[in-house]
Amino acid sequence: MMSIFNKIVCLVLISVLSNPTPVFAGNNSAASSSSFNWTPVIDAIIMVESEGNPKAVSGNSVGAMQITPILVRECNNILKSRNSKKRYTLKDRFSVDKSKEMFLLIQSQHNTSNNVERAIRSWNGGMRYSVKRTQRYYNKVMARMKADKD
Repeated sequence: MMSIFNKIVCLVLISVLSNPTPVFAGNNSAASSSSFNWTPVIDAIIMVESEGNPKAVSGNSVGAMQITPILVRECNNILKSRNSKKRYTLKDRFSVDKSKEMFLLIQSQHNTSNNVERAIRSWNGGMRYSVKRTQRYYNKVMARMKADKD
């Protein structure tokens, strides 16, 4: 069963994603990403990465989604290429909402087909991930998604 918090987060994400923001301006692939429901994937990644702790730190990876400085830089490069004035800071990694925004931005740029497996594996292993090296992580996230669904 979904908690009230998860339902609220889901409703907020649906409303935000159904109204494209300037973050996605100038990119036709964003329309497909914005209509895709990433909430189950994001929620499962948060639980696998940090057990929901927005203050989690592991080396260079921080926050609920364990975001690295490289990912923040990539998000800012995407925003710049889309002529957006918005930029993320390293501190934004500790914000669950901004972490989710970064995830969605990365998917809109690098996963226009909204492939869930690719999203999970690339979150763990980067855009040129190894299937073998990301298998354990992929299995954990998928198991969490299944558990959350039941």
